[in-house]
Amino acid sequence: MFITKKNKIYLLPVIIFLLAVLLFLLFLASQFKSLRNIGNIFYKKQPPKIVYRAEETVKVLEGWTNQDIANYFSSRGKWTSSEVLEVISSASSTKFAPQFSFLDQKKPLLSLEGYLFPDTYRIYASSTVDELVVRMLDNFNNKLTLKMLADIKAQGKTLPQIIIMASIIEKEAPFYGKDNNDAKIVSGIFWNRLDNNQALQSDATLSYIFKDGKPSHSGEELNNSSPYNTYKYRGLPPSPICNPGLLAIEAAIYPTKTDYNYFLTAQDGNIYYAKNYNDHLQNKYKYLK
Repeated sequence: MFITKKNKIYLLPVIIFLLAVLLFLLFLASQFKSLRNIGNIFYKKQPPKIVYRAEETVKVLEGWTNQDIANYFSSRGKWTSSEVLEVISSASSTKFAPQFSFLDQKKPLLSLEGYLFPDTYRIYASSTVDELVVRMLDNFNNKLTLKMLADIKAQGKTLPQIIIMASIIEKEAPFYGKDNNDAKIVSGIFWNRLDNNQALQSDATLSYIFKDGKPSHSGEELNNSSPYNTYKYRGLPPSPICNPGLLAIEAAIYPTKTDYNYFLTAQDGNIYYAKNYNDHLQNKYKYLK
């Protein structure tokens, strides 16, 4: 086939058009590394969709027992009491030990009571009990400084002993805001009793047994055979009686030494000290009647 002069006239615009298209494509290829980027010129890429998860605030108070915590979440309709207790019981608590070295103790924990740090937590509405427990244990771990741990060791004490004592102090001593001066005095009295091989005689441990909030107990209550009865048995009880806050833990580590050997906390929240038992009895007659 021969290309005539007339055909050349018709082919010239086509050739020019094709050359223009080729040059345009070469230009785009030089500006972008892939055909996908070229497509983005013509089709605007949509930003990733952000999925928001509902959150809620929960507050665990100082001095709450494991049962108190379970009841709290049950009352909120978050989890049932049994669901919470199942996670923080002795059978389940060991599963958290690989994450938190302070749970890996020579004597198996009876439960996580004492180590669920009281605080305000912001959690997802879809959170599980396990996830909240990890948050609380992590908070406990962060609150204990290296200095505090070193001081505990230097005193010849163990962390479990400190937390058990702190749980008793949390229930026995009054706290005024961030003031734990009285708590430190109470701590000194309790540690002194242990050093002298005296019974702690803490009514808070009896309240733990009987699940009451009485400031004092008497009669058959004092003879209860529970190992948590610190009137009947010397030494610390087997485990913490509540989950103490930081002020109580600090008081357990750093007690204030005094000449006092007795104290009582009246119903008005004031605390009264005595050096001997007769003065203590007078305080009981004055302030607990």
